[in-house]
Amino acid sequence: MSRVIATGLVLAIVFSALSFGTVEPWSITGFCLLIIALALLWTIQTIYEKQISLQLYPLMLPPALFVLYGAIQSLAIRQSDGETASLSMDVEATRHALPMLFCLFLAFMLAGNFLNTAARLGNLTAFLTFYGLALAVFALVQYFTWDGKFYWIRPTKGTAFGPFINRNHFAGYMEMLIPLPVALIITRVIRKDLWLLYGFAAVLMCVAVVVSLSRGGMISVAAGLLFMAILKSRLRNQRQAKEATSKPRVFLKRAAATLAITGLLFAGIVWLDAKQVLQRAADTLGGATTTQEDFLSRSWIWRDTGAMIRAQALFGVGIGAYEKVFPIYGSNTSNYIVVTHSHNDYLQVLADTGLIGGALMVWFLMLLFRAMWQSVRSPDALLAGVALGCSGGVFALLVHSFFDFNLQIPSNALLFLMLSAIIAHIASGVRQPEETIEKAAALSVVKAA
Repeated sequence: MSRVIATGLVLAIVFSALSFGTVEPWSITGFCLLIIALALLWTIQTIYEKQISLQLYPLMLPPALFVLYGAIQSLAIRQSDGETASLSMDVEATRHALPMLFCLFLAFMLAGNFLNTAARLGNLTAFLTFYGLALAVFALVQYFTWDGKFYWIRPTKGTAFGPFINRNHFAGYMEMLIPLPVALIITRVIRKDLWLLYGFAAVLMCVAVVVSLSRGGMISVAAGLLFMAILKSRLRNQRQAKEATSKPRVFLKRAAATLAITGLLFAGIVWLDAKQVLQRAADTLGGATTTQEDFLSRSWIWRDTGAMIRAQALFGVGIGAYEKVFPIYGSNTSNYIVVTHSHNDYLQVLADTGLIGGALMVWFLMLLFRAMWQSVRSPDALLAGVALGCSGGVFALLVHSFFDFNLQIPSNALLFLMLSAIIAHIASGVRQPEETIEKAAALSVVKAA
């Protein structure tokens, strides 16, 4: 049953992305039913084994309280004059958003309890590597054969990239997958004959992000890889003593590998669409705003969202209520345009839930960074490598969240929570031996006294 549930979680990851990011009623319903079915299997397993096996991590508490606060916002009290009062300024929208929010938290819980063995995590990392490779290939093929239809079947008004209608959401999804094969290579937990294959997967995913022309995606991929380089210094590398005797040779090997990967990436970009990529980069450096999308997704939305936050500082406007409430605080320009999200996940949380939700967000991030810092110290080389890759992907999306709203897309939020649950599990395995040693030392002091 545990294997079935773990497999179901992988299926949920794939389904959520391939169904256009799970943003339409049919895909939201399918995703929620799948997660609820997995939760029911967990219940059946508990009844059959006649024992409750539940792993809880500190990282799970802030999201649980966030869902609870969303439920409180959705409560409406009828007053004596017949009017209703609630914390949410759009109760129906908040109630509509709650099922997805609850199912995402439930998936987070399931991942923490069933993606919890070295074998499963190794298999999952390998699967996500080649799943990302397949997604990148599909996105590039669709890009060059674009005929205005998703999967060459369903017409759409936008310009899709991969299974996402927004290229920034595709980039956000891929930037969480790219660090996984890179981490397995640099930690040497896979055979040398697979390094080229895993490296090729990482390079092609990077090429897909660059060709998507998502500037936030490009920056975030670089930030994620840089964060991995910082974390790598904490790895318990059993080869350190051996490498110390051959530093020049090790340096040359790493330099050659870095140049090879950079060369492949550059060649892929040039071969595919160098002109648009360079133009996009030039626009970024020059501060140009040349498209309606750039205009819609940046400073003036943040400014008006800031006004919304100041007006509803403590409780927020309500989860899911942003689109309806935004025109009240919008500038004259924004009143003519429908704005569904703030294009900044941090501002979105503050607008939706106020200082209460903001405090929960800061708490979650503090626990997450602590877990990332601890998880890469795992004595198990495979788990340390998996933790390193997950940490790089999570950090990349956190950087991207300053520019876009990836965490408002269920597929991206699901993958983010899955990687976070894996980090929390590995970190707990590192903390437990240290706590055991500390308790034994304290006990010995007491006995000596």
